[in-house]
Amino acid sequence: MGSSVTFPVSLRALDQPLTGKTSVGARAFCGFQGCFCRERPMHQPQVAVVGAGVVGLSTALCLSQLGPPCAVTVVADKVTPHTTSDVAAGMLIPHTYPDIPISKQKQWFRETFDHLFAIANSAEAEDAGVHLVSGWQIFRSVPTEEVPFWADVVLGFRRMTEAELKKFPQHVFGYAFTTLKCESSTYLSWLEKRLRASGVPIVSRRLGDLWELHPAFDVVVNCSGLGSRQLAGDAEVLPVRGQVLRVRAPWVKHFIREGAGLTYVYPGASDVVLGGTRQEGAWDLRPDAQTSRDIFSRCCALEPSLRGAAGLREHVGLRPGGRGVRLQAERVRGAAGTLRVVHHYGHGGGGVAVHWGAALEAARLARSCAPAAPAPPAAPAPRL
Repeated sequence: MGSSVTFPVSLRALDQPLTGKTSVGARAFCGFQGCFCRERPMHQPQVAVVGAGVVGLSTALCLSQLGPPCAVTVVADKVTPHTTSDVAAGMLIPHTYPDIPISKQKQWFRETFDHLFAIANSAEAEDAGVHLVSGWQIFRSVPTEEVPFWADVVLGFRRMTEAELKKFPQHVFGYAFTTLKCESSTYLSWLEKRLRASGVPIVSRRLGDLWELHPAFDVVVNCSGLGSRQLAGDAEVLPVRGQVLRVRAPWVKHFIREGAGLTYVYPGASDVVLGGTRQEGAWDLRPDAQTSRDIFSRCCALEPSLRGAAGLREHVGLRPGGRGVRLQAERVRGAAGTLRVVHHYGHGGGGVAVHWGAALEAARLARSCAPAAPAPPAAPAPRL
């Protein structure tokens, strides 16, 4: 299925509501928001970020850090460790998005790499679950593009030597480099901690549609991933089922990624992630035993010592794919008024690699959509 073009980002005025009318849930949420906002700075624009995966949390954190200030609330039905992002392997090796200029993809990746590299070199590294890891990307034939667009962003990128390739007798070409890895659940918990320290609440609520946040919020940033099929009425976004294994194999220190990344061995702080699958249109969240055997066999072909691994665990997540990245603002009119929405979803399996750079752009777009903040109440004049 082809991806739809959503760049450059724009603010579009539409005549149709997202789902048609204000729901009972909208009235219920407005009542809840009335109680919730009593301690919120009401002279600031109110922004809701929907979704608590790596894209949603990083977008909310960027919003809380960019000026001018706004009051940010995260609304999500699932938080770590129950999000799709918790299943992600967390390696910073970019995917390529056909509909986005390479210069933009490189900017997102560089900003994400620089952000995480600073964390990895700080006292926060362990709490954030971010660390450097070196390894190889190997190919059974020489790729058309021998030097990828991200080669000068990662550290020490070079062509593999003949001696290194002897470890992989079925492969004829490869890269060696050092990149970063996020321990997904650890990193999500750290982002949540940073948000709460910044005064950003995380509200547990399942939405039926985005109109439920109107009129309590001035801007809604939709980072709901696959949930955008319902919340934004986007039939183009489809699940891409990913199944991975986690095993204990502390002797494995280097990552191995074959070709475009369908098969990989990614060592982490406490386990090794083995993958994977990309099953478009598959909704089943139950691990499949035959798929696990296939993944383990493929990974052992690259790293035979994995035969001695212990503690195998299976995980399944549904990536938001099918339509490409949607980073776009729209002003949606409905019977209840106007809803300002910034969509930020559709990153597929590459969300971790670009999450911070894309979040910065989404946050800037959301701030540009927010109405001008009313002046704070004037202090009473001093009595003479």
